[in-house]
Amino acid sequence: MSGPDRPDHPGRPALPVVIVGGLHADARRAAVARLLADVPGSVVLHHDLATAAAGTVVRTVRDATGILSAGEAPLVNDCACCALREDLVPELERLADAGGTPLAVVELWDSVEPKAMAEVVTAGGFTVTGVITAVDPALVLPYLGNGDDLAEGGLAAAATDQRTVADTFARQLEYALADSLPGSPEADDEDHELLAQLHPTARRVPIGHGPGDGPAGTPAATSELARAALAGFDAEAAAAAQHPACALLPAEADAHGVATLVWHRRRPFHPERLYAALEDLTCAAARSRGRFWLAGKADTLLHWDAAGGALCVESAGPWLASLPDAAWELVPPVRRAAAALDWHPEHGDRCQHLVFTSPGLDRDGLERLLESCLLTDAEYAAGQAAWERLPPAFDTLLEV
Repeated sequence: MSGPDRPDHPGRPALPVVIVGGLHADARRAAVARLLADVPGSVVLHHDLATAAAGTVVRTVRDATGILSAGEAPLVNDCACCALREDLVPELERLADAGGTPLAVVELWDSVEPKAMAEVVTAGGFTVTGVITAVDPALVLPYLGNGDDLAEGGLAAAATDQRTVADTFARQLEYALADSLPGSPEADDEDHELLAQLHPTARRVPIGHGPGDGPAGTPAATSELARAALAGFDAEAAAAAQHPACALLPAEADAHGVATLVWHRRRPFHPERLYAALEDLTCAAARSRGRFWLAGKADTLLHWDAAGGALCVESAGPWLASLPDAAWELVPPVRRAAAALDWHPEHGDRCQHLVFTSPGLDRDGLERLLESCLLTDAEYAAGQAAWERLPPAFDTLLEV
């Protein structure tokens, strides 16, 4: 499994890299241990950011027998995550140069998000063959509902880190192409259904002795987790799947007490009425996300991202309909394809596309509230010039 040479470094063996992350530390460690057992000779590279307060990040390299080496990386601009970025690729290069490693497992520290690290590894000339988020199904709802700042739990990656537990967990979960699931006797059907609806396209890999997952030590070809780790990964496509303009959002679903509402409309929101409803809309579901169109901001695609009772609204650039034809060539093909699927002869790609997922979701009440925030027939008929004169209720939120 040494593989061919890397084309950018002739003579250096290719080193497949799988990234394993997640806030559920026990589940993550179980997934990493399983990969070490299932892919003989594999090595785990881990940067522990818990020591950042002392000014360093502790790096360890280990295999199935134990720690092979340990060292420290100094903070970069008082940022532990920046130190990880600076140190990761050189360490992978050292592993590749030494040869004989069939798989490098990058085990991310708790709150480190896989998207940034996958892009760092790819930019460094390595092939990311898989991104796996380890999840305890019984903890999905508690983590999605946790609006605490990461700093409160000692999980911040930098002094300026303002992320919450909920939004960090949501991004870790939704970016990965596979979720590893340890045995969790506390998890019930609702927990598993919530996980399935939040990220329906993810490959869910049990860590245990169920069908298709042989005992530890089986060859990689018969290990489901090892197959997921080596299946292949496209960082560019994964980033596009998260971008609000072309995100691969969950579909309508309703099972085991969990529901997903997909709400799609061709009329803009009234800024004041939507602003007044934000708290109720944010708290209506464990997780909601998507893109929306605000009257008075015809050029701006707005991103909706809510978890843990907190909402982030931000500009995600222009709607394609607001761009001159010549600018379309500068837009990624996946964005153009997504816009074409959603195109309206009058409004182009402008629309409301919001998705709400939660146990006990009040679909009817939520739809009524959303509908009440749209322009009325009379307001809509007044046209774009009248919409521009509506009170700019979102300017403070968007820091305009």
